[in-house]
Amino acid sequence: MAREAVKARQRKRERMVARYAKKRQELKEAGEWELLDKMPKNSSAVRLKNRCRITGRPKGYIRFFGISRVHFRKLALAGKIPGLTKASW
Repeated sequence: MAREAVKARQRKRERMVARYAKKRQELKEAGEWELLDKMPKNSSAVRLKNRCRITGRPKGYIRFFGISRVHFRKLALAGKIPGLTKASW
């Protein structure tokens, strides 16, 4: 499980990306590269890292569900994910 500070930093970046998305897009379309450079670095979407919404784990992320493989398996075996069953043949 990731430290709380790491998860908080990620949430802060997500808020900042959402806040500046429209302005960044307008500056890109206008070709104002100098003004774009002066914006906060964390407002850029490329600085986001895919992390598990529950634990904050950065590796083994399943994009469709937004959680890591470890937590996905735990939820799937507990029957918490609708439509998912353990394969057996």
